[in-house]
Amino acid sequence: MKVEYAPTNQALPPKATTARPGRWRTFYRKLRKNKLAMVGGCIVVFYIAIALLAPLIAPSDPYAIDLVNKLKPPSAEHWMGTDDKGRDVLSRLLYGTRLSMSVGFVSVFIGAFFGIILGLLSGYYGKWVDTIISRVIDVLLAFPGILLSLAIVSALGPSLFNVMVAVGVFSIPVFARIVRGSTLTVKKLEYIDAIRSLGASDFTIIFKHIFPNILSPIIVQATMRLATAILSAAGLSFLGLGAQPPLPEWGAMLSNGRDFLFTAPYLAMFPGLAIATLVLGFNIFGDGLRDALDPRMKQ
Repeated sequence: MKVEYAPTNQALPPKATTARPGRWRTFYRKLRKNKLAMVGGCIVVFYIAIALLAPLIAPSDPYAIDLVNKLKPPSAEHWMGTDDKGRDVLSRLLYGTRLSMSVGFVSVFIGAFFGIILGLLSGYYGKWVDTIISRVIDVLLAFPGILLSLAIVSALGPSLFNVMVAVGVFSIPVFARIVRGSTLTVKKLEYIDAIRSLGASDFTIIFKHIFPNILSPIIVQATMRLATAILSAAGLSFLGLGAQPPLPEWGAMLSNGRDFLFTAPYLAMFPGLAIATLVLGFNIFGDGLRDALDPRMKQ
């Protein structure tokens, strides 16, 4: 029987080992399909840019008092008007973005840091460690978040830093619960048993092999928690327990504007719109991250 060979210059099919798109490229492609999430991401990036560029784009000094021009309505000179002390509302709003974003990121970092540690220890070791940590978390969850924050700020005293601590503390249980559940799932996988049989320490297993594999729910929760933190901090400042005058924090500006709702409604309207827009941006962006990072979610 005659055997025929294909010519050497014949086109060969592509190899099965063709490089696949990187993990981050795949994630971005999934996220891009969610148009609403992209809108939320643009809102968040816009406010971050404002926070970074506030000193460059603010038209005037946010602390400069000009009683001659107090309570001026929006005009070409003052796009968002002036407050009861003649300060430019737009400048204060731009600088307030820095404060509100800082409160959100710092408080979420505090909550995530301690929540992740507690959740990892509770889920990995189980038994009495899990019992003690879970009971402490249950006690914290028994209090409404804003009530727990009010108690902490009342004990520490009104200040922006104490608000960060208070909001961070009531964020700890949320992260601890999520990390504990994810750790319980991952530690049962076979590769963890294989690593343990090779003599790896608990520290190596927890932080090198378990923690990287539970980052997705942590990232999603942190993004959505930023919205809650900013809203809670604004609420505490509105009650006079957060940022103190003359800091241009959005909640404090909103509190000051409520005294002029009928004579100068723009004093409350612009800070309120800023809070609502940023919180909405983080929420819908967090929803998009959840859909992109969770393989069980269908696009």
